[in-house]
Amino acid sequence: MGDIFREIDEELRQERFEKLWQRYGKLVIGAAVAIVVAVAGFKAFEHYQTKQRETQSAQYAAAAKLLAEGKKTEAAALFAGLGKDGNAGYAVLSRFQQAAIKADTGDLPGAIRLYDALAADNDVDNALRQAAVVFSVSRQIDSGSADRATLDNRLKPLMDKTNPWRHSANELSGLLALQAGDTTVARTRFTTIADDLQAPQQMRTRASQILAVIAK
Repeated sequence: MGDIFREIDEELRQERFEKLWQRYGKLVIGAAVAIVVAVAGFKAFEHYQTKQRETQSAQYAAAAKLLAEGKKTEAAALFAGLGKDGNAGYAVLSRFQQAAIKADTGDLPGAIRLYDALAADNDVDNALRQAAVVFSVSRQIDSGSADRATLDNRLKPLMDKTNPWRHSANELSGLLALQAGDTTVARTRFTTIADDLQAPQQMRTRASQILAVIAK
């Protein structure tokens, strides 16, 4: 991210915020999503790992290996099978993986539908349902067809000071505000992240850089 921040400083000196957003908006979203993916995957595995059967563990490992090798079609097929027939833990993980593959291959509407289905599934652990909301909102922002009011309403419950997804929720809400030209709300959201010592350092740094841009 270092090169990005150096160019942000150049844009700041030139006072060209609109061009900055056009150039970096999706990269910021991508970075936010990468953080959430890592955390969500860990939380899901940590929560369910003691309940898995060896066969499904092997199937999931095989699908993950195919994905790492770039064989997304084959991986998606295995994840789809586990998502439908696997026990609770691997079924949820596999549904997240299916959605991620759709997003990576350009099917953002398909990915959003899968994340929304996870978010609405009362059989899924609440922390993971909230993670699915974060994923869905981030992909809708990425698609360029986001409705700010609707998405902010979905993010609002996640901004509670005790919620584990509050940093991502604040960042996404800040990005929605930036897209709408609402720098007042954007400053509030990114200041909340920058001042929170419990937020990931990369996210705090990114928030501080964005604040430096929109302060002018």
